[in-house]
Amino acid sequence: MVRLATAGVEGFWVDDREAKRDGLTYTVDTLTTFPDDEELFLILGADAALRIPTWDRHREVLDRATVLVVPRPGTDSTAVAAILPDAVFLDMAVLEVSGTEIRAMAGNGSPFRFLVTDEVHRYIGENNLYAEGAGADSVEDPTDMEEPS
Repeated sequence: MVRLATAGVEGFWVDDREAKRDGLTYTVDTLTTFPDDEELFLILGADAALRIPTWDRHREVLDRATVLVVPRPGTDSTAVAAILPDAVFLDMAVLEVSGTEIRAMAGNGSPFRFLVTDEVHRYIGENNLYAEGAGADSVEDPTDMEEPS
């Protein structure tokens, strides 16, 4: 889905080596599979960035990749900066919804169509992801609708 969401976005390249590894995967293990001279960026929501000190071998993660921080509602950027002084804070809109909330919406049939790209929305529906109600979020073709009586 990340590949679908970033298709056509200049500068983005999706690598699936972590998803294809067997067993537990840690970010540090994934980062060490790249050549040492390759510049790496790790994009995290500010809420996740606050938890980096709890990660396995987190200092190695910070040595290997530049952390890019996406603003998140309710997360103080000064607290993140105190933990990650070298992080780069992205200047972008604060999204008032999380991936967890979008998955829950897909799972219970609530509309989430405009919270993800069209391609991701279609993929979730076609693959009936997250729960039995995943296909319920659809917009009917107005030409197929009956006139009200």
